[in-house]
Amino acid sequence: MERDGLRRDVGLIGLMWASVGSIIGSGWLYGAEKAVVAAGPAAILSWLIGAVAIVLLALVHAELGGMFPVAGGTARYPHYAFGGLAGMSFGWFSWLQAATVAPIEVEAMIGYAGHWHWAQGFQHAKDGTLTASGFVVAVVLMAVFVVINFLGVRLLAHTNSAATWWKVAVPLAAIFIIAAGNFHPGNFTEHGFAPFGAHGVLSAVSSSGIIFALLGFEQAIQLAGESRDPARDLPRATIGSVAIGAVVYLLLQVVFIAALPPASFAHGWTKLDYPGISGPWAGLATLLGLGWLSVVLYLDAVISPGGTGLIYTTATSRISYGLARNGYAPKIFTRTDARGVPWFGLIVSFVTGVVCFLPFPSWQQLVSFITSASVLMYAGAPLAYGVFADRLPHRGRPYRLPGGKVVSPLSFVVANLIIYWSTWDTLWRLGVAIVLGYVLLGGYAWYATRKGLPDAPRLDWRAAQWLPVYLVGMGVISWQGGFGGQGHIGMWWDMAVIAVFSLAVYYWARASASRAEEIERSIEELAVTEVPAH
Repeated sequence: MERDGLRRDVGLIGLMWASVGSIIGSGWLYGAEKAVVAAGPAAILSWLIGAVAIVLLALVHAELGGMFPVAGGTARYPHYAFGGLAGMSFGWFSWLQAATVAPIEVEAMIGYAGHWHWAQGFQHAKDGTLTASGFVVAVVLMAVFVVINFLGVRLLAHTNSAATWWKVAVPLAAIFIIAAGNFHPGNFTEHGFAPFGAHGVLSAVSSSGIIFALLGFEQAIQLAGESRDPARDLPRATIGSVAIGAVVYLLLQVVFIAALPPASFAHGWTKLDYPGISGPWAGLATLLGLGWLSVVLYLDAVISPGGTGLIYTTATSRISYGLARNGYAPKIFTRTDARGVPWFGLIVSFVTGVVCFLPFPSWQQLVSFITSASVLMYAGAPLAYGVFADRLPHRGRPYRLPGGKVVSPLSFVVANLIIYWSTWDTLWRLGVAIVLGYVLLGGYAWYATRKGLPDAPRLDWRAAQWLPVYLVGMGVISWQGGFGGQGHIGMWWDMAVIAVFSLAVYYWARASASRAEEIERSIEELAVTEVPAH
């Protein structure tokens, strides 16, 4: 039996743990080591910058999530505010990010499993890429994520909640057990607190996995269409998950630096090395004589990324559901089975995940790419927030962001800085993916409009006139800047340029957005089809 509605079966804990479970994934297994290599002990500052950036974006999302409790929310706010062209663009960024996180988590699971002899043939020793047998294992793990999702959102929420309790407990235990007898304050100044300067601190935010690690707060929003009390629970789940994740990651970074034996970084932080560093935390536990803890950490290296991959598989199908509701994808993506599961979106997420093992076979390569796609997705929310504050000032807001008119443009600037710091080498590849999205979603939108289909999107060119300037402008600044580009724009000047450019785009987008009556009509049209299944 097929339906067109989702089941509202998820409570506050299920929503919050969906976000926390996404935040604490493979990022905690690798983030501290990658960050300290990139920035030295000043990686602590990198985590603080990343946490502030994510908090700003989460606050904006918290208000929007309460206003519009719909499935795949991050893909739909720009659609309401700017019509089909901008909505299609940010919807594609949302789907691209969600669909490629599960493969990252599978890579992390396989990478840590290499500690055991039976799993050492899954990756090539030289570059960490998957062997033929590793590829088969990766496909099987992706299939497990999909099968669990097919069993329904209620079981999914319970499964993810159980996994998340474990995922939070293990890193907290590692923090206190390792720090108890292995805290060396001198490690923070041995080669200077910030040996690579501001450039190292800022590049670590995007390229070493910090932003990637903190991503995931939006999972509660993606499940808004299945929340029992979205007005009350969405803001709490969104903000609460960021607070939990930020504290855990900051403590992990401090303890990792302090616990390292001085010999492991005697030749500088870029040459950090010790036995078992391929699994940074488990290897460190072994080195410190905590063999039993290393066993627990190796087990967690399967459970923790697995839980994150599971919930992102869910998110991918909900975003494609939202895209189809908006008219950017075929209606088959909105079909749900008797359990309220959007089955076709799950199948497509599985196929996409498998394909991702081919062009981006290692964790580090995938992280840089997805960080950029993620932040592009998040950048749509501050833009939409500004429009709703201007056009829909009296619409009900269960959570109202204090100082929202300042926080919103600031969060858009921060999002663009993170995109810029991810380097030109990553951004030009992201540009190719963006073009692919326009071919796929734009092609369907053109077909639906030409055929006069009832769900054809409203392609409002006037409201999205700023979009091509924004995308091309970010690419040009990155190409000319000092983070992997030509270096023609000096340090600090480049960030000033980004800030001025971002504010110009923000207020341009706000001024040219859809009229209030068009926004209300778009919301009402989609609300009619958002029928919950019981």
